[in-house]
Amino acid sequence: MQKDIHPEYGEAVITCTCGNVMNMRSTVKQMHVNTCSACHPFYTGRAQYLDTAGRVEQFNRRYGVKK
Repeated sequence: MQKDIHPEYGEAVITCTCGNVMNMRSTVKQMHVNTCSACHPFYTGRAQYLDTAGRVEQFNRRYGVKK
């Protein structure tokens, strides 16, 4: 590596709005994030999946060609 052109890579503290604190390595010393793996619905199992099966029928009822 060339000298004096790369940013310093060191310890970083990442804080989530839920209060979770993670220690990692980065070029930035402190970061604040909105969601993390501790509070994101996909990772916690609280994700709600929309029922997309009835979407086409609902669209056809509203805007479909009338017989």
